[in-house]
Amino acid sequence: MPDLLRQEIAATATTIVVKVGTRVLTRDNGRLNEDRIAQLAEELHQVMASGRKVVLVSSGAVGAGMGRLGLTERPADVAHLQAVAAIGQSALVEAYDRSLRAFGRHAAQILLTADDLDRRASYLNARNTILTLMTEYGALPIINENDTTSVEELQTTFGDNDRLAAIVTNLIQAPLLVLLSDVDGLYSGDPRDPASTIISTVQRLDVSIFDLVKDRATGLSKGGMASKLQAAKQATAAGENVIIASGRSPGVLAKIIAGEPVGTLILARGQSVAARKRWIGFTAQPRGHVVLDAGARRAVEHQGRSLLAIGIVKATGRFNKGDVVALCDANGEEFARGLTNYSSEEVLRIRGLKTEEIAQTLGHCPHEEVIHRNNMVVTT
Repeated sequence: MPDLLRQEIAATATTIVVKVGTRVLTRDNGRLNEDRIAQLAEELHQVMASGRKVVLVSSGAVGAGMGRLGLTERPADVAHLQAVAAIGQSALVEAYDRSLRAFGRHAAQILLTADDLDRRASYLNARNTILTLMTEYGALPIINENDTTSVEELQTTFGDNDRLAAIVTNLIQAPLLVLLSDVDGLYSGDPRDPASTIISTVQRLDVSIFDLVKDRATGLSKGGMASKLQAAKQATAAGENVIIASGRSPGVLAKIIAGEPVGTLILARGQSVAARKRWIGFTAQPRGHVVLDAGARRAVEHQGRSLLAIGIVKATGRFNKGDVVALCDANGEEFARGLTNYSSEEVLRIRGLKTEEIAQTLGHCPHEEVIHRNNMVVTT
């Protein structure tokens, strides 16, 4: 039976980002499952045929490369993984394109790195390209991390495509992010425990939710679900909804857009964040960190104030005027990000000073605020 809340979310989701993981797309031997690719392509076409725009963030390049090279085992070292991914990326997109052509659609490959989206100009270029592909050509943009240059992506079990999907969601302001996994959703306990059940709806991603994916012995996050929750945190903080569901379940996307209660729905927190602030708060990597006292944190986080020099305790890293910096409390917890009006050297000189004292120290006072409220995003 459809759920009224999910029906409303699905109805307003005119653009959807779908992320599919390696384990969904590959067989037990690690090679690409082309039958699953064809099934997924048909489901994506059906979503697009409903009038929605879709972007796919897809893993699977290494598995596709293994198939092309006839490898029976996944390479262990980074250099060989990157080489196999380079060979497999074209095979992966070809598999999607071959299946989509049966429905009169085209696959469009886009390879991104964190550096690409860290720069405002290339960030906007990527957004414009994706939107043009969807709106003018009716194509399916297929986005992947550029495995041949991204080392961290290949050294982790699930890679960083969950985070990439959240960034793409913010990039194009998609109202819904669907993370297709090899599990049915977020469980109340160990998925192997028969007593564990799927959590249908998460109102807020607080500590109790993240504790569900931590090892009780080590206290460390484990498995791909931890990565998905982090991605969900990033997307929901910008005002978008997230659904985690099984990519192995036939017709899962059709069920989602019909508002059926599949997987785990994680609700958006507050209103949608403006496009520019999404880049500041959730995409660009901070060049440094500024530590605030308790009063300054309260003013920024809860009272909508700009950051003044008097509230700064210390600064770390090297940054220049116009760079993104992270705002942290005394415990090192980040709660906001913003574009700084001063360099790291200047901040270290004026920290703790009243605004009228800045000119005496620097010889001039070009800005009363270290970070103006209009250039700041609360990320907690």
